[in-house]
Amino acid sequence: MAKPRSSAPPSEWPGRHFGLPASGPRSIVRFGRRLAAFVIDIGVGALISYAFFDYDRWASLAVFAALQIIFLVLVSGSVGHLLLGMRVVPLTSGWIGIWRPVVRTLLLSLLVPALITDRDRRGLHDRIAGTVLVRR
Repeated sequence: MAKPRSSAPPSEWPGRHFGLPASGPRSIVRFGRRLAAFVIDIGVGALISYAFFDYDRWASLAVFAALQIIFLVLVSGSVGHLLLGMRVVPLTSGWIGIWRPVVRTLLLSLLVPALITDRDRRGLHDRIAGTVLVRR
């Protein structure tokens, strides 16, 4: 019996076909570290919201989104990313720009796109924005 063929060849490790290494700097970040960074970012947003907006849910989400966009544009990573040794880079070389962080953050705020991943462990929000989360 013949094996079924998939449309994409299997990759030996996530990010291989992008030219990224299997481990170490510039390798794709695993789910546990991504989740920890997300929790840190939500916590920072909640603390700021509590301090300035008496912890309003929508203010907390707005603070989270603003921090994501500002930090991604300026230093290629959120507070959680930076604390855990990660950064967001575009698949094409160069600066991440402004539109990528905005699109990525809007989709991340919906949470569901971050849970839908591809063979390279990139969330749907990263695929649409043309970015990848890698180790520093």
